[in-house]
Amino acid sequence: AEYTVAEEDTTFQLADRLSFQQGAGIGTPYMTAYRALFHRAHGKPGETVLVHGASGGVGLAAVQLAKAHGMVVMGTAGSNEGMELVRKSGASHVFNHREEGYTDKIMEATSGSGVNLIVEMLANVNLEKDLELLARHGRVAVVGNRGPTNINARAAMTKETSIIGVMLYHMDAKELGETVSALYAGFTQGTLSPVVGREYPLEQAGEAHRDVIETKGALGKIVLTI
Repeated sequence: AEYTVAEEDTTFQLADRLSFQQGAGIGTPYMTAYRALFHRAHGKPGETVLVHGASGGVGLAAVQLAKAHGMVVMGTAGSNEGMELVRKSGASHVFNHREEGYTDKIMEATSGSGVNLIVEMLANVNLEKDLELLARHGRVAVVGNRGPTNINARAAMTKETSIIGVMLYHMDAKELGETVSALYAGFTQGTLSPVVGREYPLEQAGEAHRDVIETKGALGKIVLTI
């Protein structure tokens, strides 16, 4: 089919400077990142944010949004290619989360004070580390999780930090309107730019799924083309 029917309030204008492939990578990644940073964790200009797992769709969106909002951005990735992509997207400091002792380097980059906000993509692996990395009154916005985790709640108690859940589908109409306006302005002005990693024709959807599951280290969004 070349056409479909959709409710007016679920369709949005694509900025002229973006391709349709980039447009396919906007919805969930950028809206989730915006909700995590601003609606849920209340990020502010001047704060330091760590995007823990920054080379995927949501991570790169969070890096770009935080940078555009005047925050000091740190990011992690699992490969040299991913680290370079995160750096190009606006992170001032980039770390390889597969390296032993990378959290020590993050603390060194903050002169030992810790980060104000963490956008977390894999909480079951990283949440305990996140609580140690936070500054006093810091926040962890949990965007992704793949299983149970054990933490020492004292780490949150002693620095009065917060663990905040993020679920895009709880966004109400007012929040949606704000998000769409902010994102469209960023795409139009060029401060935001979706990164397409790989494109697959629809006939290769199965291969695209295997790519997501088996590839270690995300590099932007995978897009199906018709």
